[in-house]
Amino acid sequence: MKQTILTLCLLSFVLGVSAQDPSRKTEVIADTVEHGPDTVALKSYASRYDPRKAIMYAAILPGLGQVYNKKYWKLPLVYGGFIGFGYGISFYQEGYVKYKADLFEVLESTDPAPVSPDGLNEEQLRTVVNKYRRERDFFIILMAGMYLLQMVDAHVDAHLKEFDLNPNLHVRLQPTWETDMVTGRSIGVSLKFRF
Repeated sequence: MKQTILTLCLLSFVLGVSAQDPSRKTEVIADTVEHGPDTVALKSYASRYDPRKAIMYAAILPGLGQVYNKKYWKLPLVYGGFIGFGYGISFYQEGYVKYKADLFEVLESTDPAPVSPDGLNEEQLRTVVNKYRRERDFFIILMAGMYLLQMVDAHVDAHLKEFDLNPNLHVRLQPTWETDMVTGRSIGVSLKFRF
């Protein structure tokens, strides 16, 4: 009995449902948007600032991604960082070459206690050479980090060009008083965001 009732219900459901009929005409209503004087087309920012182009330009020539995003004030920061790290690399490379040459002179010397022209013995020269090499390598890593950072900055900045800031966003710095069971009363400052 249950099977026949279930079969009748399914059959009535199937017969009641109409499939898509190609002879039936459907009316398509086009979406329209009223453009007033204060509206901006959504496509305007998205087509102007492509994050892939920004990162490609920054990879080809450091700082070019910032120029593409029209953030000209970042150029002195990018090139100032590169100049500073380049100076550090140059300084430590010159010291490394100088003290390494002094170390080779001391190693090739036949004196019982050889010293360099700067008055350093072999152990001190090895320490200085290692220090200069380590600092030079560190500045090379910092230079590579600066290169990657300016690429990431250009990419993120191009993405954020489309970001719409809520005009009702408020940030307020407010003093706070809290009572803690362990330490007693504490005073602090809180930063409150209101959306």
